[in-house]
Amino acid sequence: MPKRSIRNFLMAALALFIVTAFLLVDSSAQRRRKRRTSRPRPSAPRITNPAIYQTSPGDNSNNSGDTTGATDNTNTQTAPATEQDPEAMKQTIRTLSNQVDKLSDKITQMEESQRSLVDLERLSRAEQRSAQLRTELRDVQAKQAELEARAEDVDYALKPENIERSVAGYGTTHPEELREQRRRQLQSEKDRVRKQLDQLNESEQRLQQAIATSDAEIERVRKRLDAADEAAIQNAKTKAQSEGTSSQPRATASPSPTPY
Repeated sequence: MPKRSIRNFLMAALALFIVTAFLLVDSSAQRRRKRRTSRPRPSAPRITNPAIYQTSPGDNSNNSGDTTGATDNTNTQTAPATEQDPEAMKQTIRTLSNQVDKLSDKITQMEESQRSLVDLERLSRAEQRSAQLRTELRDVQAKQAELEARAEDVDYALKPENIERSVAGYGTTHPEELREQRRRQLQSEKDRVRKQLDQLNESEQRLQQAIATSDAEIERVRKRLDAADEAAIQNAKTKAQSEGTSSQPRATASPSPTPY
């Protein structure tokens, strides 16, 4: 949302600038017209005791020709000034449109670079998480191996002959009680080891699922980064080709030889 608001703000500012340029050009043209129309006429010179003489019709015709020529000259001088205003407006519009295109390209590049940075950070975190999960999985598997070895030892000790052998060194008149006590101890230890193994098996499954999810995210982010790199390379090639074609001079048709 902040990116879209920034882009909308820039577009609105540029549109306002274009409208202001139109108004300024129009106002400047009106001021020029007002200045030309409100230009004061030259005051007639005072004649002090002039010599009276008769003007010939030729002089009047020359004077009228001079005045018409002067008005024609002024008209021809003012005509290009008014014709230059639309050209200046077109140039201003072209300049503003080029600036808008450049700003749009910069915003697009900033968004792409920011997206790439976010993907790189996400990829780094996913790789760290996968490494941490694998370390935890190795620890769980090591504990499982220890507990399984202990469970095998307990199963071996629970055999009747082994229980009989373990209590044979005790001098007592009730050996069956010692055997039962030994069997209950070993069974209790076996249950405790089996419970721990069940917990470790659940942890192992959970870690394997988390590792699979993290690996899938890593693969997805890598594919997205590879696609972005390929798109950037393709855009650079296209831009270079377009610039090369625009910079090549246009071929001019060679004049055909005239037959004798």
